[in-house]
Amino acid sequence: MLFSGWDSLLRTLIVGVLAYVTLVVFLRISGKRTLSKMNAFDLIVTIALGSTLATVLLSRDVALAEGALAFALLICLQFVVSWSSVRARWVRRLATGEPLMLLYSGEFLPEALRKARVTEDEVRAAVRSAGIDSLTKVHAVVLETDGSFSVVRPGEDGNASSLAGVVGPQLAREPTSGL
Repeated sequence: MLFSGWDSLLRTLIVGVLAYVTLVVFLRISGKRTLSKMNAFDLIVTIALGSTLATVLLSRDVALAEGALAFALLICLQFVVSWSSVRARWVRRLATGEPLMLLYSGEFLPEALRKARVTEDEVRAAVRSAGIDSLTKVHAVVLETDGSFSVVRPGEDGNASSLAGVVGPQLAREPTSGL
């Protein structure tokens, strides 16, 4: 069927504009955290919001009010999880995971690379992107919870406080087990 009538086109147009405006208003009210760099939980919420928007737009069985309630519910759940993750480490680890060190003092951490399913070539590419020509000039490379790589240069004072909470510095001192 190519055309079902003008009334369905008009409904899609009106509901589409209203649903879009509703979603934008809710996202603005919920704050910048909702729109920040995405970890796995944020990605799921984003996909669910898009799916809800599509359903509200194209399904006559779903009223705009129901779609708005679904938007509000998803955004509230995202807010509750992010609020809780700031206050409870176990919630943060459950929702976002933990950053993982892949290279320490110029040496790859094979166990961490396997765990993260990252190749040495990907780490080298991150180092090159940071403008560094040698792994020996790198204090650490960290796989962040959003999937990005952070390249940490050696500090002048030897205080690597930016690495607090990163899983992996202990891996550099432990013998690797064969996985």
